[in-house]
Amino acid sequence: MVPGVSDVYRALADPTRRALLDALTATDGQTLFALCGALLERGLSPTRQAVSQHLAVLEEAGLVRVRREGRYKFHDLDTRPLREIARRWPVPEE
Repeated sequence: MVPGVSDVYRALADPTRRALLDALTATDGQTLFALCGALLERGLSPTRQAVSQHLAVLEEAGLVRVRREGRYKFHDLDTRPLREIARRWPVPEE
């Protein structure tokens, strides 16, 4: 399924999901465990299940890619959907 602009907006609407994107911006390719720790450092304490659900929403929106290496799943930031929004509504030059 190709994510739409509404999927991206829905994904960005939640502060926990924005914090996950911030954590992936700081260090790409993190596991669920590492991302839970990154949220704790930001003062958030959702359960691992909640973080997993947030990551699923971000993946559905195309903002996070998941890759498996052995037993581990690594999450990578993908900003292409954000670039599509910028192309749709460009900021005028001043």
